[in-house]
Amino acid sequence: KLSSLALQPVITPELVHGRAHLKCSYSPPSPEPPGQYRVLWSRLSSPGKREQIHHETTPRSFSYVEMDSAKLRLGDTVFCTVTAFRRGTPEQKSLPEDSKGFYAGIKFLPESLEIAEDGKEHVLTVLSTVPIACPGQDDFCKVTLQLRTEDLGRRVPGPPDIALSACQVDLLPEPCSGSSCAAATVTVTAVTDFARDGNRGSRISAEPVAPRDLLWRAYTPRDVKVTVRDLPTGNCYSFTDPHIITFDGWRYDNYKIGTFLLCESRAFQVHVRQWDCGGHSSATACNCGVAAQ
Repeated sequence: KLSSLALQPVITPELVHGRAHLKCSYSPPSPEPPGQYRVLWSRLSSPGKREQIHHETTPRSFSYVEMDSAKLRLGDTVFCTVTAFRRGTPEQKSLPEDSKGFYAGIKFLPESLEIAEDGKEHVLTVLSTVPIACPGQDDFCKVTLQLRTEDLGRRVPGPPDIALSACQVDLLPEPCSGSSCAAATVTVTAVTDFARDGNRGSRISAEPVAPRDLLWRAYTPRDVKVTVRDLPTGNCYSFTDPHIITFDGWRYDNYKIGTFLLCESRAFQVHVRQWDCGGHSSATACNCGVAAQ
């Protein structure tokens, strides 16, 4: 009768006495609960392999394990396995039931981005799946992450492929909801480089800044991969006396002498200077100078 129990163990984060813990909860069957549970905690040590970190036998329908930065660290994927049996008859036990893996640390949502050189802002959420503990002073009751971008596969130095709205984000403690115990947002934009350089890869990395909590030291969250999709760039022209072709293909002439604003956008301005080059026979101007900002 104990072999087919539906215990359904689930791991949730919780702050206990000011320290970050993980809680394994399971549903005792009714109307006759088994009375005893054996709970085995493990972490993913390598792909497909688990390392035992804690075990206990308890009559309660939950079990705790502390994020102690020794056996259980940030960046670990954690499991709890629960087996039920009755007191006095430990040999009559249920089949062990596994929880889903719980990733303890910083998550980026979405985990990867594909954006285009179109100036649009894309929201990236940074969240902590474990509670932010307070060492005792409110001023330090947060975790600050330094954000950095890196272009992948670039051989020649140049402008970055992506830009962030902030270089740092603060994770402030808040009640855990689901697997989120603190969250902040930052926007990501592809840099328009006016070059046909194909689709390019970048990554966003985060690093805790001078953490007071021992748990956050020597922890590096996973990177976010960003693919920047190249878009065809436009061209405009001003040539000979001078004929002008705009970005959208309109054609006209400007024979006047002076300094003119050829084109402008949010990113740049181009000025041209036209001097008389037609002599006495005709009034014609030619491009003699250009300034770009």
